[in-house]
Amino acid sequence: MKLNHVNLTVTDVPAAAGFLEKYFGLKKLDTSEDARGDNFRVLFDDNGLVFTLMKGAEVQYPKTFHIGFIQESEEKVNEINQRLKEDGYKVAPPVRSHGWTFYVKAPGGFTVEVLA
Repeated sequence: MKLNHVNLTVTDVPAAAGFLEKYFGLKKLDTSEDARGDNFRVLFDDNGLVFTLMKGAEVQYPKTFHIGFIQESEEKVNEINQRLKEDGYKVAPPVRSHGWTFYVKAPGGFTVEVLA
């Protein structure tokens, strides 16, 4: 069995979509932007996962809730961490935990883990 669809409710759909596209390579389905304005986006990863974002007035995920993007190397984790810092995100340096990892609060109200 293969997970093939994830939907997140976010406070800012365009910002969340742009973040996921810029730092993690998700690609948008152009028609989702046209069809529902700033309320909905459909994104895809390289493995066929359908990742949708829906607008919500309030977003309150549990404290430990997050999505993760596994990288091919620790160097790639470091590179993404540095890019986020340079772009003004508040991210701590990666640490050795269950992998080489760090977390970042994404626009829209959810947390992302980056690890190798």
